[in-house]
Amino acid sequence: MSTLVAYSQKEMALYDMEVPNSKAFSMDYVQTTDDNGITRVTGVTNPTLIAYFPPKDVVNTGKAVIICPGGGYAILAISHEGLDVAKLLAAKGISAFVLKYRLPKDEIMVDKRIGPLQDAQRAIQLVRERASEWGIAENQIGIAGFSAGGHLAATLSTHYSDALIANPQHTSLRPDFSLLVYPVISLQTQLTHGGSRTNLLGSNPSTDDVTLFSNELQVTADTPPAFLVHAEDDQAVPIANSEAYVAALQRHGIAVKLLTYPEGGHGFGLNNKTTTDKWFDHFLDWLSNH
Repeated sequence: MSTLVAYSQKEMALYDMEVPNSKAFSMDYVQTTDDNGITRVTGVTNPTLIAYFPPKDVVNTGKAVIICPGGGYAILAISHEGLDVAKLLAAKGISAFVLKYRLPKDEIMVDKRIGPLQDAQRAIQLVRERASEWGIAENQIGIAGFSAGGHLAATLSTHYSDALIANPQHTSLRPDFSLLVYPVISLQTQLTHGGSRTNLLGSNPSTDDVTLFSNELQVTADTPPAFLVHAEDDQAVPIANSEAYVAALQRHGIAVKLLTYPEGGHGFGLNNKTTTDKWFDHFLDWLSNH
């Protein structure tokens, strides 16, 4: 475990023992930062959680959010879609956990379709089982995701009942709420982000797999409430993804809010530069009422 005192940051191994669904394969972990200060990660074989807890001078709300950075299931945009969000949540009294999850690759996984979902399930299991230790309410643990990370967050929100990890304590793997920012929701051809679909399911996925991982088709009456953010001019992940998920939640009477912006494109993280409006403030207001 490593600790960065400046940000009250703790990084911990996701699994206590062997990583499930893994192959013995040497892959180089790579972390790079570009001229814009955006840090990207590849080559994760031993997934971790990076925890940010509320500072001592901030009232702890008891809420927690697990954050899944995006990157098309090819990289993790871990800074502006992960660490920056976690710091802001902690400053507002919400414990935050950035999930450094495995990216789907045949070289490191027996079944790459389920690798990221296993890590997301383990993340919520770990946080829920240690909730009292960390000052978190067990029924106030949500999942957040950006772009392909939004697909992972939505997949956990709709596939939590099928445990793909060991769960001897029968801990609930269901998020209590979800935050989905310009998310890939569907893997159907007319809606999806092609790179995310190919990286997760391969170049010629079966109809059954496409249906299974198209999360707008997997919503039930028990799917958690959701707050979504999307720009109408997003050319990478069409806003129709968010609209399809909202429609599915509404059909089942589940609380949902979709915040849209006329412009902003894709990948803006916390800051849509085309507006002074901050979606994060709207999310906090929504969360306080749900």
